[in-house]
Amino acid sequence: MGMFVLFFIAGLWMADGIALIVAPERMIATLRQSIMVSPGFLKWGGLAGLLGLVLLVIAQEIAYQPLWVVVGISMVAKGIFLYAGSDLWRLRIVKWCLEREPVDYRIWGLGLCTLSILLLDAMNWGRD
Repeated sequence: MGMFVLFFIAGLWMADGIALIVAPERMIATLRQSIMVSPGFLKWGGLAGLLGLVLLVIAQEIAYQPLWVVVGISMVAKGIFLYAGSDLWRLRIVKWCLEREPVDYRIWGLGLCTLSILLLDAMNWGRD
């Protein structure tokens, strides 16, 4: 069961990363529109905290363990901030994040794709 959750996380990272590389303007415009229509949408970022906890627990048994500890703690911190942070700070930081240049999003997308590939490699995916 745990490996399926890790595959899910790797898939999310890969999908987000590819979207940020291929069409960063469109992805950010869609995210801005979603936040304008439903500001409570940001609370779903708390799900990142839950996935971070899962990563911390399950990744104890796979390769690159120090990397997963750092990434898991980062995910938990981001999730807590998006779920429980003050509206003023949350919106201010999200606004700042959504005003980056397209190249910044592409670099972030490359990072997400790299994490995805490293997680798949750590789970020995694709090896005979």
